[in-house]
Amino acid sequence: DRYAGRCFHIEPVAGEDSQWICYVAYPLDLFEEGSVTNMFTSIVGNVFGFKALRALRLEDLRIPPTYSKTFQGPPHGIQVERDKLNKYGRPLLGCTIKPKLGLSAKNYGRACYECLRGGLDFTKDDENVNSQPFMRWRDRFVFCAEAIYKSQAETGEIKGHYLNATAGTCEEMIKRAVFARELGVPIVMHDYLTGGFTANTTLAHYCRDNGL
Repeated sequence: DRYAGRCFHIEPVAGEDSQWICYVAYPLDLFEEGSVTNMFTSIVGNVFGFKALRALRLEDLRIPPTYSKTFQGPPHGIQVERDKLNKYGRPLLGCTIKPKLGLSAKNYGRACYECLRGGLDFTKDDENVNSQPFMRWRDRFVFCAEAIYKSQAETGEIKGHYLNATAGTCEEMIKRAVFARELGVPIVMHDYLTGGFTANTTLAHYCRDNGL
């Protein structure tokens, strides 16, 4: 009984004869610290596989502070972002490069440069931009870094670009983050919904440890 989930409240769904809302609490010892993957496996994975249940929907999830504190969270907030960019007293301005697909790496970098040179503080890759035949990731990283440094030299301002490090494997994802660091580009991004919780946490730990 020590590790059993406990249903502490049941209430009917308004207007439905055969639907109920159940409130279930689980002991924290059932969950590995700092693992979103394990948390969702325990709450969603096993329960939704029960054949005895005809239908089930997760309506809400409440994580106690004791458990949420086992996750690292973001390394810093908006104030540090402003300090790094040396921009205060106004909103930070940025955009996603369009068209998101079809440009060569050189033309993509040129679009980044024109946006940054024109007054934006940062630009970013679209989530769909990974490493397609018309624009491989390494070439994109190089031309975007060139755009940043050139626009900074001409404007005297600090600029940035969010390089999408999302890849088909965790190893390839980290390889891209390492290359971004070698180029001196301090911002990488990752699509955690499709890339996965474990991959996202892995990249977050790498970035925290390596100043990205």
